[in-house]
This record gives sequence, C-alpha cells and structure tokens, in this order.
Amino acid sequence: MRKQLKYTFLICTIALFIGSCSSDDGSVFDTPIPDNTDGADDGDNEEPEVATLVFNEADPSNNQISASANGEVGTTVPGRVIFTSDATTQRRMYITQNISGQGEMPFSAFDLVSEDLSKVLKPDGSIDLDGASKKEIDFTFSLPVPDIDNGEIVYTFWTTTGKGDFRDTTKRLALGAGTITVTVGTGTNPTAEVREFNEVKLFAPDVNGNTETFFSLLNETVYKVNVGREFRAFWDFGYYYGASGVSADDNASFSSTEQYDANFGFPVEGLQPGEDEENAETETLNQMFFASSDLDATAFDAITLSGELDFIASSDTQKITNLSVGDVVEFVDNYGKKGLIKVTAIQPGFGNNDFIEFSVKIQP
Repeated sequence: MRKQLKYTFLICTIALFIGSCSSDDGSVFDTPIPDNTDGADDGDNEEPEVATLVFNEADPSNNQISASANGEVGTTVPGRVIFTSDATTQRRMYITQNISGQGEMPFSAFDLVSEDLSKVLKPDGSIDLDGASKKEIDFTFSLPVPDIDNGEIVYTFWTTTGKGDFRDTTKRLALGAGTITVTVGTGTNPTAEVREFNEVKLFAPDVNGNTETFFSLLNETVYKVNVGREFRAFWDFGYYYGASGVSADDNASFSSTEQYDANFGFPVEGLQPGEDEENAETETLNQMFFASSDLDATAFDAITLSGELDFIASSDTQKITNLSVGDVVEFVDNYGKKGLIKVTAIQPGFGNNDFIEFSVKIQP
C-alpha cells in the first residue's frame, strides 16, 4: 500500500508554481500556518489532505516517494511536490501522466494562458526551474482526472540537472522520481492495448536537416532534424534511401537515431549536438533494433493487445534495408518497448520529396 504523508494544504496558485511556495526563513518541511486572522478557532477548520511527494538530497530519511488520492472524473486533484537539493542544482522538472496503464506521456496541461505557459516551459515540455536559484522547490499542481470508468492515473515527477528524457527518469537526474497515483472507481486498469499510429510518412533526408525524416514513438510526431536542440531524446528512428558510399546498396531503409549518420554515410546537419548546446558533451541518441518479421500484413492488422507483442526478441542490428510495400518489421526501442512496423507505401529515391509511409503498433 502506498504511503501518504499528511501536510496542511498550502494553496499555491498555478500561475506562481515556478516560484517556491516555501519560506526562505524556514524549512520546506514546516507545516504552513493557516490564516486565522479572523480569530476563529472552533476546531472545524481542518485543511484537506493533499497527496505530497518529498525528496531531500541532504537528509533523505524522510523522503516520501509515492502518494495517492481518490479522484472523480471531470475534476482535478491537488498534488504537492517538495524537492530540496543540496550539492545538486535542479534546472528542469519533468512530469508524465499514465492513464489506465496505457503508457507514460509528457504532461504539461497546466491551467495557464499561452503567454504564461511559454514562460515556464522549455520547448520539450519540461518546466524551467530558472537555473541555479532552484535549490528548494515546493509546487502544488491541479492534476486532472480524465474520463475513465475504473483505473489509475499515475503522475511521475522528477528534476534534472539539464536536458532530461520523458522516457528515462535517470537521464541527468537531480531528485526523484516520485509518483502520485489517482484512483478512479475500483482502481483496476483494463488489459493494456497497443498504441497504434497510421499513415506515418517520412521523407528522404536533406543534408541541411530540412526534411521530416525522423519519427518519435513517444508522441507520434515526425521531426525535421534541424529542430534538434530540445527534441533529440524524442527521436527513435529515421528513414534514408541510399545513393552512394556505405549506403549505395540500401534502398528504402530505417535506421536508429544513434547509428543514422554511420548507416546513411552522409552526416545530416543538426543530428549531432553543436558545441554551444546544453549538455553537448554528454548528449546521447536513441538506439533501436530491427528485424524482418514472419508476420504478414493481415497478422499485423489483427494485433490489438500489448501482450501479443511479447514474442518479439531484440536483434543486434540498428538498421533494416531494402524494404518493400507489405513488409512487416519487428523492433525493440531504446526503452525496451516492443513493436511492429507495416510498410504501406514507398516513393523510391533519395530526392527530398521521396518517402516511405507506414503503420506502427507498439507496447504502451
């Protein structure tokens, strides 16, 4: 059973969540003093209990790494996070939302107007903690309860020392990760289904990174390479059509992001970080492992549940070449998720208007 730490609820408006709600003169563990300026003290003014996470780098003995609450569909649940660092500087906060066991997704659905939202969020959707000033963080969020009959909504929180990764809580970790679980109804999640993406189209690469050549299994989005500074951790694989050199015999092909330049043979501008970029020296790109499948298109179409992909085993090859329409490809991504790709259309060639189109099914 998840522990829940009781704290008096400090109401911090969401517009102020980029500032610490704790006092500079006290500890973040101090219980906020209720406002009793009217002199009333009849014992009936108990503040509501709030699901609270606590991480203290200097003294982790009282850390609270999980909390829980009950939720009603269409409402919000307050969730409080108190992260206090010592030697480590917290520069970003990452939050994910997992609805009914269907996979962690980036969460940034804050009740802010777009102008205010742009001030507090980094382009990748993480919260900007404003550099070295953020040693003590005490935020309260309104966590939405989506429309489900029964199940759990799990919110995960952690901070990083630089650019992190929504799918890897350990990347440049500062403090965390902690979870707040909101239960709806019986709290029983349904059997997990695959995530499915259709009509995904990737184009042959341009050396200047101007084509939509890479795909993210996280958010179902195709990316141009020249937007790379904040989004490299999103990219899982790219498309190329060999012309000469090491890829001369590779027609329509997929490659992991990590091995893309080596497999294609022509470095694409923007794929590797520039020297002036944040965390350039320690930047990593995603691996992905491919293999041809014995399944045909009909078998691909019939798969609906996550467990039906458990049979896939990881290969040691980070590219697959000479694809044809109707081919089914097995893969294991950088995070251990298993999936299938079905090729549905190819316009052959290495021109910037040439492409491959496909569908994907992946475990949540």
